[in-house]
Amino acid sequence: MNTLVIASLRASAGKTSLIVGLSKLSGKNIGYMKPFGDRLLYSKKRLWDYDAALIADVFSIGEEPETMSIGFDHSKLRYMYNEDSIREKVLELAGEMSAGKDMLMVEGGKAITYGHSVHLDALSLARYLKGRLLFMIGGNHDIILDEIMFLKKNVDLTGINLAGIIVNKVRNVQDFKEVYIPEITKTGIPVLGIIPHEREFTYFSLRYLADRLFAKVLTAEKNLDRKIKNLVIGAMSGSVAQNKPIFKKEAKLIITGGDRSDMILVALEADAAGIILTNNILPPSNIISMAEDRGTPLLLVNPDTYQVQRQIEQLEPLLTKGDPAAIELLTSLIREHVDLAAIGVI
Repeated sequence: MNTLVIASLRASAGKTSLIVGLSKLSGKNIGYMKPFGDRLLYSKKRLWDYDAALIADVFSIGEEPETMSIGFDHSKLRYMYNEDSIREKVLELAGEMSAGKDMLMVEGGKAITYGHSVHLDALSLARYLKGRLLFMIGGNHDIILDEIMFLKKNVDLTGINLAGIIVNKVRNVQDFKEVYIPEITKTGIPVLGIIPHEREFTYFSLRYLADRLFAKVLTAEKNLDRKIKNLVIGAMSGSVAQNKPIFKKEAKLIITGGDRSDMILVALEADAAGIILTNNILPPSNIISMAEDRGTPLLLVNPDTYQVQRQIEQLEPLLTKGDPAAIELLTSLIREHVDLAAIGVI
């Protein structure tokens, strides 16, 4: 079985996005597992990992997302398994997830150390499965170089088949190649791709926000795939707000109380991409009808405006199954900037 273990030194490097892109481009029947789940979702009285659910949905994998992980909690895993039994469990899970598949994608935890105390860190997974280990490294240029040098000098790769690294979210690819690649080359670690930063991946969709904020969708559910590029807090009067420069920008999301009819009306006139209504207050029925007619999603949430703002600021933009344009853009970037043959997916 062709097994590829995807790891990163720190969180949010882009491992799951890479797996989606590689799997799309491989043309193969892909199996997937994430032995130690770290992005937990609780839905329909079931607990699963967000990334596992995404892969299962995008590729219509027959297995349920919760079966793609061994566990989600350090203390439970520490109580249930020792190193020998966790290795056996990983091998058993790999056998199940790879049955009838051409290739198995294995996603490590959020960082290289994550899961080490319960023997489920990415390095251990690569050793158990004898798969090729691929590191995804992202950030500004200096951080990328720091991580690669750390990987070379301080990470024990004994017994591991290191495929190489992919550098992600690079803002100036040409500058990076000229200034940093010569230094990286000296480490002997193969660089199998340099993926440029893409601003489109920093935006939330309304659907993603609705899911993460547990919002009730009141209107225009068909337009929840709209992307949000600007956030406006509707704490001022509607007449003041409409004269603010940010209120004139495109793809804006307005956050305001459901009792602020003046602000909601101004937001509708300003062609807001969506409006979040806080404090669980419904606006008058005529305003709800107007929003539906205009195709503007209204999302109703329990917290107040300040709390919702804080929640959104703490969210990480993630790939969603309902965003085929983003998946196509991601796939195109990987096709153009990654050595697929060297990784072994084609």
